[in-house]
Amino acid sequence: MRSVTLAALATCFPLLAHAQQLTATELSLGAAAAMARQTFVGAALGVAHRPSAESRLGLDLAGGSVAGQAAARAQLTLQLLVNPATRTGLGMYAGFGAAFTARRGAPGQGFLAVLLGVEQTPGRRQGWYAELGLAGGVRAAAGWRMRSFPRWWRAS
Repeated sequence: MRSVTLAALATCFPLLAHAQQLTATELSLGAAAAMARQTFVGAALGVAHRPSAESRLGLDLAGGSVAGQAAARAQLTLQLLVNPATRTGLGMYAGFGAAFTARRGAPGQGFLAVLLGVEQTPGRRQGWYAELGLAGGVRAAAGWRMRSFPRWWRAS
């Protein structure tokens, strides 16, 4: 009986190891624009962490201009990933959170942020992304995302 139990555990161990949570740390570089009464256009830097396979917490910081004046935007979102482990094809995600915008000579403003996004091969180390959403106007962003996965994911 003991040998049967050990054999069953030995057979299931690779399946259990493969069922580990897919976490990742991500860095993105790109461009962002928010179209409202006055349009923001700028370069964006993002950092994100996937605490589980289906979610990502992302912080995007953008510097640029509004009506010829220096401006900055920050956006913090919780994103839900539809197919986070795919190594071929596209991954889709949706997110919600908060955004803040500031520019010289005007008070800062906070907004509710919602977004829909698509990214290339979210289960691989890098790929492009594109987002469209609402955060103080219609917001669009696109760029390149680099990911760091746990060692066990890279080995498979």
